[in-house]
Amino acid sequence: MTEQRTKKTVNKNKNNISVLLEAIIDAVKEKKGNNIVSVDLRSITNRVCDYFVICNANSNIQVQSIARGVEDNVHILLSEKPFSKEGLINSQWVLLDYISVVVHVLQTSFREYYNLEGLWADAKIIHYKSD
Repeated sequence: MTEQRTKKTVNKNKNNISVLLEAIIDAVKEKKGNNIVSVDLRSITNRVCDYFVICNANSNIQVQSIARGVEDNVHILLSEKPFSKEGLINSQWVLLDYISVVVHVLQTSFREYYNLEGLWADAKIIHYKSD
């Protein structure tokens, strides 16, 4: 039996990046991602994208689940697929590149070691509560 999802109502007044961010954050929360943050890189010169979304998970299975949940939700709501994706085989650090937003899903030990937020400390960081 396949799980059937219904399309959420998307606020058409928001810009595409805001809608994309919302779809990503909602999917991460649904899959119980931990320590969810968005890093607003728009004020950084020579940035690689506009936003990072970073979260961590407790196992490689949860990393895969979060990444696939993000892909599914963004595709359902916005009919978009990631430009590229990396790391699904090992599922220690999965990256989903939506051009303007790059999603990082890491196992907790990898997140602590690489400290992505610290690398981009000049950017505005927003923390989200998990549901």
